[in-house]
Amino acid sequence: MSWILPNALHNHDLAATAWHMPTDLSPYPPSRPDLVEAEDEEGIMAAMAYITTLVDDLVAQGVPEKRIVVGGFSQGHAVGLLTGLISKYAGRLGGLVGLSGYLPLVYQVPRLREQAGLSKEVKNEVEVFLARGTRDRMVPKRCHHMCYEALYELGIKEEQVTIHEYEGMGHIMNGAELRDLCNWLETVIPEIE
Repeated sequence: MSWILPNALHNHDLAATAWHMPTDLSPYPPSRPDLVEAEDEEGIMAAMAYITTLVDDLVAQGVPEKRIVVGGFSQGHAVGLLTGLISKYAGRLGGLVGLSGYLPLVYQVPRLREQAGLSKEVKNEVEVFLARGTRDRMVPKRCHHMCYEALYELGIKEEQVTIHEYEGMGHIMNGAELRDLCNWLETVIPEIE
């Protein structure tokens, strides 16, 4: 098994490392949705295109698509899930992993899938592992909940989505989470033929 753990590039606009311009993730629903700042669709799509090239490289090396799992932490969660839902690899990967993040462009996914030549619904195409800490102050529980609810609305069955919350864990990863992730990977990645 190989792990490819890319880091986001330095974002000059933010003067920080980021996959895309961050979104304000409020723990409360907006009282005026019309005033909510738009997500950085261009930056998110550019990051997704880069992740897709990493998958292209693996496929070119002969790795079967069903043995490839795409995911990430925080913004990597966001970009990884979107890659697995709207890229040319949608429905062809072994799984998607989201750690301490959210699903960006959640209301745009059906449109983005159609633009990519995919059906609006996901139709049970992929296994998903989602995890967060109960004390994550960067990504509120509401955003985590919206993520898996959106997956269900897109057609992914509840039994295909493994959800974990870790008591007392903040916006970090811990050993219990990694253990659960590794156990999950063993169940979704097929044996080498």
